[in-house]
Amino acid sequence: MKESIAQTLAVLPNLPGVYIMHDARGKVIYVGKAIILKNRVRSYFRESSKQSPKVKALVAKVEEIETIVTANEMEALILECNLIKKYRPRYNISLKDDKTYPYLKVTLQEDFPRIFVTRRILRDGAKYFGPYADAGALHANVKLIRSMFPLRHCRKMNVDRPCLQYYLKRCLAPCVGKVTKEDYRKMIEAVILLMEGKTADLEKDLKNKMQDASDKMRFEEAARYRDSLRSIKVLNEQQKALTESGDQDAIGLYQDATGICVQVFFIRAGKLLGRDNFFLTTETGDEPTEIMAGFIKQYYGEGIFIPKEILLSIAPKAEESLLIEKWLTNKAKRKVELLVPKRGMKYDLIKMVEENAKKNLQERLRKGQLIEQSGEAAAEELQLALGLTKPLERIDCFDISHTQGAETVASMVVFRDGRMSKKDYRRYKILSAEGKPDDFKSMQEVVYRRYKDAEDLPSLVVIDGGKGQLSSALEVIHGIGLQELNVIGLAKREEEIFMEGAHESILLDKASRALHLIQQIRDEAHRFAITYHRKLRSKRNLVSVLDHIEGIGPKRREALWKGFTSLDAMKRATLEELTAVEGMNHSIAKKLYDFFRMDLVAKKDNIK
Repeated sequence: MKESIAQTLAVLPNLPGVYIMHDARGKVIYVGKAIILKNRVRSYFRESSKQSPKVKALVAKVEEIETIVTANEMEALILECNLIKKYRPRYNISLKDDKTYPYLKVTLQEDFPRIFVTRRILRDGAKYFGPYADAGALHANVKLIRSMFPLRHCRKMNVDRPCLQYYLKRCLAPCVGKVTKEDYRKMIEAVILLMEGKTADLEKDLKNKMQDASDKMRFEEAARYRDSLRSIKVLNEQQKALTESGDQDAIGLYQDATGICVQVFFIRAGKLLGRDNFFLTTETGDEPTEIMAGFIKQYYGEGIFIPKEILLSIAPKAEESLLIEKWLTNKAKRKVELLVPKRGMKYDLIKMVEENAKKNLQERLRKGQLIEQSGEAAAEELQLALGLTKPLERIDCFDISHTQGAETVASMVVFRDGRMSKKDYRRYKILSAEGKPDDFKSMQEVVYRRYKDAEDLPSLVVIDGGKGQLSSALEVIHGIGLQELNVIGLAKREEEIFMEGAHESILLDKASRALHLIQQIRDEAHRFAITYHRKLRSKRNLVSVLDHIEGIGPKRREALWKGFTSLDAMKRATLEELTAVEGMNHSIAKKLYDFFRMDLVAKKDNIK
């Protein structure tokens, strides 16, 4: 055992908390919680052949252990969730998903509630329906509801006269007292019943009103009630009843040698609103119970709606389940249960969800295999064409971009086994050639900065350029002692490939996968470089222009850059949009707005 680890283990507290494991570079590789830190952390370092592959791999990389003491295990769980979200440790279950689902919000905390679509759940007294996996269907439902009920659309109520919606009979104009709170509330209650699927009483009431209006010869009014009845039927038909009642999430997990897939069905008021699937990553084999626990903590830790029942294909370990239930109950401010159905309709539902998880994982595998086989075949073909002995597991490609020497940047894109590896991409601001166009010196700088530490060396380096660029790059690469690194230059004309020591260039077959791969690599490097260059150039132009506006200093300039990202976007902005930028006021925004208008007029005059 490492001496530093032994010293840490000797002073571990007999208290609940969180432990954070770091590797040799100081990077967080695992976060865990414990009722008693001393017992839990020490268990990793006991000599035992029964340790799982995950624990053995983890312990081999741990160089430092940090602990944070908490008041109880619940606080430890909350802290664990936050730290996993922050650090994304290598050996924790990783849920890579940045989707936020839309909900229908009814602002019950207001005197005259509104309905609208939102992706944020707040504890503000409003009622939320969802989540909806299909945002388009939700927006269609909102449009349908507004056609049936004349609800207010506007945010503000302090107006002198009603807006156009009132005259179009799409709003009852509560803003000017055209409807009482009691009558408006009845309409909102009908909307809630509709969203909960409890439409029997609502349909009966609409039929009576339709008949009454028809008897009194008010046929237009009767037609509106008839259309509302039809809309209710459409809304009900969109949702399929799955369980008896209530709000539930059904979570099915499927794991095999190729990966892990978790499928979630969103069931509200017994009806399926939507579903989604997640592909999880884990460094080594975790138990299904651990995977499910990790998923639940990450998924519901993101502020998503928590239903009363969460149906699971497999439950976390008993103690963990009880703790998670308590945590979810505290978050939802009502009782939440984790259930593993054994029979009946809920069992059939969870089996269907689990089967969907299996199907999605298999489909992903088939699609991935096609991409993988295509990339690997192209890389193998390129390796043979270049006469290299080792497979092209990693290819680095460099490109330079500038405008007459200004804002010179370089890009490095990486392909692993013939496929893009965007996590390895890097971009560089070039310092040595700033102000004067010198592609050779720029290439030498970026190559030196990339390989000076000789880390994660590629199988092949591609320099976007001909013999001159290749020679300048090789001068640096040989200078830092990497003589065995394979380097080629790629000239744009005729796609010529130049290799060190070769008198003649290599021309690949026009129809070969090797040529398509090398073109893809070169084009991706060019795209990545030019995108970065344009961003810097736009920022420089923005700063230059704003120097002419009185009242705009560094802070406002930075705020404008964050708000618009480009000079063209700022020129197109309205006065209101400019005023809304943090730190701006109407007077300064008006100066900027007028300046851009004068600039446009001047350009038009020059054209004439």
